[in-house]
Amino acid sequence: MKTSITARVPALVDGDFSLSESSAIIEYLDEKWPAPGHPPLLPQDLRQRARARQIMAWLRSDLMPIREERSAEYVFYPHDGLAPYAPLSAAALRALEKLVGFAGRIVPADGGPLFGAWSIADTDLAMMLQRLVKTSQPLPANLKAFAEREWQRPSVQAFVNAPRPPFRPAQVW
Repeated sequence: MKTSITARVPALVDGDFSLSESSAIIEYLDEKWPAPGHPPLLPQDLRQRARARQIMAWLRSDLMPIREERSAEYVFYPHDGLAPYAPLSAAALRALEKLVGFAGRIVPADGGPLFGAWSIADTDLAMMLQRLVKTSQPLPANLKAFAEREWQRPSVQAFVNAPRPPFRPAQVW
């Protein structure tokens, strides 16, 4: 069985069912294992849930220069095995300005959760910020605190410390 019919990650396997695309996985998990028996991944309030989805979609659609120039490998692999990162391009600096401006408006001053309680949107935003933290990009104190608080979540640490294959640079043909 092919794990991801779209050949994309992340992919969830639940018995004989597999699913890819983060938003689909999140909604599936929230519906299959609902609160109060399980912690919700999205806020319970309709408007907050919609805002969380908006944030997550925006992170995936509007910040590609950061994603391209500060790949997730810089977050999850030791840097000595990676190509050194170059200074951010003009496009990435514009994306960085948008990200910092947006995050500065929504992240509480104390770096606490976006909606008063944790949601997957917190971790999603924090992982985008970690691309910058882990590559020594200066960030406002509350954004760095937010990213670091999320980084310390037991579930995030379990993922970070899970076995993964050695990093292999993409081959150019």
